[in-house]
Amino acid sequence: MKLIERAGLALLQKTDPEQAHGLALRALRLGLSPSAGTMTSDRLRCQIAGLELPNPVGLAAGFDKNAEALDGLSRSGFGFVEVGAATPYPQPGNPKPRLFRLTEDKAAINRFGFNNEGMVAIGDRLAKRPANMILGLNLGANKTSDDRARDFAQVLAHCGAHLDFATVNVSSPNTEKLRDLQGKDALSALLAGVMDANSGLAKPIPVFLKIAPDLDAAGLADVAEVALSSGVAGVIATNTTLSRDGLHSKHKGQAGGLSGQPLFERSTRVLAHLSDLTNGDLPLIGVGGVGSAEQAYQKIRAGASVVQLYTALVYGGISLVKEITGGLDALLARDGFQSVADAVGSGRKDWL
Repeated sequence: MKLIERAGLALLQKTDPEQAHGLALRALRLGLSPSAGTMTSDRLRCQIAGLELPNPVGLAAGFDKNAEALDGLSRSGFGFVEVGAATPYPQPGNPKPRLFRLTEDKAAINRFGFNNEGMVAIGDRLAKRPANMILGLNLGANKTSDDRARDFAQVLAHCGAHLDFATVNVSSPNTEKLRDLQGKDALSALLAGVMDANSGLAKPIPVFLKIAPDLDAAGLADVAEVALSSGVAGVIATNTTLSRDGLHSKHKGQAGGLSGQPLFERSTRVLAHLSDLTNGDLPLIGVGGVGSAEQAYQKIRAGASVVQLYTALVYGGISLVKEITGGLDALLARDGFQSVADAVGSGRKDWL
């Protein structure tokens, strides 16, 4: 990390978390953030659901909710970028404060509540996206909707023409009863509607399902069964957790979803079990607590084809992307893997 980025990061960490988030996005829009360019190598190049990626390290949804900083993100070194979540209609989200930095735990708690400008405004920005990036959108439902399953399909139908992939997000803990849609029957019906909307696009795209890390064994088995039968391209494991085990920060009691380092073990175990339940036949994206090359590598060895991160940027800055991709390349080489795909699931048993 360069001195100027280190100084900027120190300043942001003394600022209100949501305001700091806004400043980071503004820096990306203005081209003031470090630009790593395309981070790739023969070993790092990989594929998921037919998407050809320069490297397996992606940006998770939630950082750029309104697709405001696409140009800057396209130059930041990520192999792929997910923005959103987007809902059919704009909504302000939950009252502030709603984002808390847990510095001692290298974590964050948020209860944003799908605050976004709605699919029309977001779709207009997606239509002007850079061509040199793999870009996805996290699909959400309005809090006041009387048919949340329809909301997901509606956002995909409106924005899908400008995307490389989309994610059905039924795992945010900050919209009341949203996680109820992870139940077997409700999830099957929801995904049927989304896949129908996808088939109506001029060029259908891969659709992923994002799940919570707090599912019990039966719930995870149901998700695996539905995912395999629904036609989704893969599963993102996992979203934030409601667990507060082992936290030290004064903010540990705040309501919302916990992300960052404390989530790593829980989310990786869910990932490995899902990989086991699907016999490695369903592409998985590992997210939750990735803050180093070693952690990215562990997700891949547990069964992930690619990984995503977000909260670690709060503590490591955007240059962390270059650090993780370079370190991952070295770890793969160290262990004799010629590609990311060769390493996928090679250490799954360690997490079961």
